[in-house]
Formats: sequence, C-alpha cells, structure tokens
Amino acid sequence: MATIRLLGPPEIERDGEPGRQPRGRKAWALLGYLLLAERPPSRRRLAELFFADAEDPLGALRWTLAELRRAIGVPDLLTGDPVVTALDDATTVDVLLVGEPSTAPEALLSLGGELLEGVELESCPEFESWLLVERRRVAGAVEARLRQNAVAHLAAGQADQAIPFAARAVAINPHEQGNHELLIRSLATSGDRVAALRQIAICEDLFRRELGIEVSTSLQQAATQSPAPLSGRAAAVSQLQAGRAAIVAGAVDAGLQCLRQAAALAVQCRDKTLEARALAALGGALVHAIRGHDEEGAIVLHEALLVADQAGERSTAVLAFRELGFIEVQAGRRKTGDEWLAKAQALAESDEENAAILGVRGMNSSDRSDYPTAFEQLGESVELAGRCGDRRQQAWSLSLVGRAHLLRGEYGEAAAALAESLDLVHRERWIAFLPWPQALAAELDLQAGKLDVAVEGFEQAWALGCQLGDPCWEGMAGRGLAMLNTQQGDHSAATKWLDLALTRASTEPDRYQWVHAHVLDAAITAALDQSDHDRALQLAGRLSTLAARCDLRELLVHANLHLSHLGNPQAAQTAQTLSTTIDNPALHQLIADRQS
Repeated sequence: MATIRLLGPPEIERDGEPGRQPRGRKAWALLGYLLLAERPPSRRRLAELFFADAEDPLGALRWTLAELRRAIGVPDLLTGDPVVTALDDATTVDVLLVGEPSTAPEALLSLGGELLEGVELESCPEFESWLLVERRRVAGAVEARLRQNAVAHLAAGQADQAIPFAARAVAINPHEQGNHELLIRSLATSGDRVAALRQIAICEDLFRRELGIEVSTSLQQAATQSPAPLSGRAAAVSQLQAGRAAIVAGAVDAGLQCLRQAAALAVQCRDKTLEARALAALGGALVHAIRGHDEEGAIVLHEALLVADQAGERSTAVLAFRELGFIEVQAGRRKTGDEWLAKAQALAESDEENAAILGVRGMNSSDRSDYPTAFEQLGESVELAGRCGDRRQQAWSLSLVGRAHLLRGEYGEAAAALAESLDLVHRERWIAFLPWPQALAAELDLQAGKLDVAVEGFEQAWALGCQLGDPCWEGMAGRGLAMLNTQQGDHSAATKWLDLALTRASTEPDRYQWVHAHVLDAAITAALDQSDHDRALQLAGRLSTLAARCDLRELLVHANLHLSHLGNPQAAQTAQTLSTTIDNPALHQLIADRQS
C-alpha cells in the first residue's frame, strides 16, 4: 500500500513507512502537477514547463517520469502522450482525498502543511505561478471539508468532536470570521463557555490588529444559547406560519423568534415532521433574511436534515440540501457546494424544487466562469420556474443570466434578461432583491453612455441596499457609483466609493465572495488609472489570493493581468494559460489588447 503525501514536505510511504523517494525537487513538482492537472498534459508541454533549460528537454522528462515510476512502484504509471496518471487501488494521494466526500473525517485532521511544501523552482516561473494558485485552491478545499465536518458534528449534538475540525479550519484561515464562529459555537455547546469567550477575545484582537475591523455581532453572540418557550403542536404550527409570514413581510427579528419557538415546540410535542419543517424554515431565514448568520444557519439546516431523515420528509431534505449548497457557493467553496446541490437534485421531484436548485448550480458555474454550463442550468431554471409560476425564482435566475452576458460583453442579451428580471421583481414587489438586478442594469446604461439613467439606477440600488443592510447589494452599487465618478473624471470620489464598497462587501463573515472579488478588480483598475501602483499592488495580491481560494477563474485572470501591468514578468503568461479554459470573448479580447 503506497501513500503519496503532497501536503507538507512531500513524501512517499509504503505500508506506513518511508519508502524510496524521487530524486530532486523537479520530480516532486512534476508529480504534483500531473496529479492535480485538470486534463492530461502533453509531453511537449511538460518538457517546456519543467526542462526548458536542459540540453534534451524530452529526454530529461523521460528520465524523471521513470524515476517517479520506480519510487511509486507502479510500472505502467505516468505513461503515454499525453501523460496519464491513473493510480491503482493500492495507491492513495493525500491531496486527492480532500475532494472525496467519502474520505473519513479523521483523515482530514491528519492533513497538514501547504501543497509541495519546500518545493520551489526559480528556473520554472510558470510552474511557480501554477503552484501559488494551487496552494491557495487546495487550502480552501481542505478548509471547506473541515468546516463541513464541524457543522455536521454540531448538528448531531457532538460538539466535542466538532472542536478539532473547527480549530483546524481557524489554523488554515484565521482571517475568516466564520471559522472562528464555528469554533466558538463548538466550545460553547460542549459546555466550555470560558474557552468560547477566550476565543472571541482572540478573534477580536486578531481582526483589529491585522485587518483593522471589528467582528460582527453574530460572533459575539455565538457563545450564548437561546431559551425554549411554550408547548403544544397547535402552538408550533401557529409559530411556524407566523414566522414564515413575518420573514416574507420583512419583519426579520419577529420572524426568527417565531421560527425558533416553532422548532422548540415541535421537539416538545415529538412531531418530527413539524420539527424538520420548522428547522428548515429557520435555517433558510438565517441564511437569507439576516446578514452574518450563515454559520448558525448551516448548523440548523444540518439539524433539519437529521430530523427530516427520521420523519421521511423528502421535500424538507431537498430544501435543506439546497440551502447548504447556497451557503457554500456564496462562500466560494465550489466542490462542497456542488455536492450539496447534487444531493438536492437527486431527491427533487417538482418543477419548483428543480428550478431553485438549478438556479444555485447556475450561480456556482457562472462564478467559476463555466459559462456554457451556467447558461444551460440557468435557462432550465427559468423555464421550470415559469412553468410552475414561481416568479421570484424566474427573476433570480434571469438576473444571473444577465450578469453572465454582461461579463461576456453581450450587452443586448444582458439587457433583455435584466429587463425581464426587473419586471418580475416589480410585479412581485420583491424589494429585498431589487438592488441586484438594478445595479446590473445600471452598469449596462453606463456602458451605453446613458450616464443620467445610470446615476439614478446606482443611487437607488445603493440607498435600498443600505436600507436593507445587505453588503452584497451595497458592494455592487458602490462599485457602480465609483465607475460613474471615474467616467466623469472625479478620481478622488471614485476611490472613496471603492473603499466604501470594499468595506461593505468584505466585512460580514457570510459575504458573497464573487462580489467581494468583483469590487477588488474595479478598485485595482482605478488605482492603475491613477498611477497609484502601491495601492494597486496591495489590492492585486488580495484579489489573486481570494480568486484562487474561491475558484473565481476569470477574476484570477484579471488579477494576473493587473500584476503583469505592475511589472510581474510571469503574470501575463499565467493569465494567458488560465484563460484558455474560459469561454468568454470579452476576456480573450482584453488579453489580446494587453498583448498588442
């Protein structure tokens, strides 16, 4: 049994003991690249990437591949052209276990260190750029798995077992407030309130010292538990109905209180079906109706799944799976998000259920710049939602169709989709969602030179976003107002709007990471326009890290284009390489313009 360890200092083990190791850092670099490549690379590509300075690059590649086969002990591994990396059942790779949902949770706790730790190849700058991106992506994937297990243990009443997973997530990404909140909830629920309060203080100090921001109230409240009132099934049903109605009407605090009471009452009267529905409604409300509560919402949704399984509540399970997928997608945890959504789709039966699931799947595909898949998923979502009369879902999915066309420079198609989305939003009086399509439509007006119309659209989106307290809407509208000021030559006002938009889009723990990155991209462009290279470089580093960790492929290309403009000689080639898998004519034109 061979184990290839690529996280931390690379090593090959055989039957739990160190085995023969490949000679040289290039061998490890080549092995990591082959195992993590999306598709098998050609020998010529590998020779150019790793052995361009050798007298016989293809010969050096053949020798290194043979060395790897000898070390791993699989004679027919890493053969052919392109080079195939099919492993047998007796060989495992630690970094690949991260992507397998069936991986034992305990195995995740044993994973440590960054990808190919200590392997640096200054003579292979393109590989170095690839490795930087992969290290961030893999760290994000490990973090997502750890969080998933912490939440599952918490929901199952196993807080003690949740603590090590939450603690490892904090260690991997200490600047993510949601990780601290999970650890605090785990400690508090296990009964160690002193440790929970200590962790709050640690987090507050860290965020003030290193990020210059205050933590949200949801983290400060994570060490407290809510009381359970009243009794009786009729009261539970009444509270559930009242809670749902209050959330729809915008009375969020009252709605949450009713839903919490409904869940507690359902437990008292031992009605599993009612309990599952109340928990799912509460979890959904925490995710969508109030900012900064995705961690609590995820735990409640996990609880809803456990109870729904006991009660045979298929539709409640579909809802909980979908909402858990939405949480992951919004946070940029693509793999775990798609897994939750696949589970939801496997159980879904109605047009309404499938429309909602496909909408989130389309959002995930669009965020990672897989536009053909996104258009297919979102188009089906719109069709199914129209068939079952779900106008809000139609509006939601159409807005994402419009965004995708806007990013691709297809302004006619974007205008049609956004006009239909806005019409549905107005007909439904869906004020809580209005700023999103409104800001996108205003950007189209800006592109068309209709500055007066664009000003009105962005200002309305900003005012309503602030009234709703939604950082995503505020970030999008603030970015738009900055673009307007740039167009009008007021660069000072543009910078102020971008600073404000960045603050709003990045402070909440459950922020929509695509919006955060989208605003960063605009801020870098504005800094470059003003020749403020220090600011641009600092922001470009932030965007590169965020886009790699959250698999925001197009924005990662943008980050590298910015870095190239700032003097990084390898970034232009990295941007070109990354863009080859993205079907976006506007992006390819941008790269061509930069190269000319």
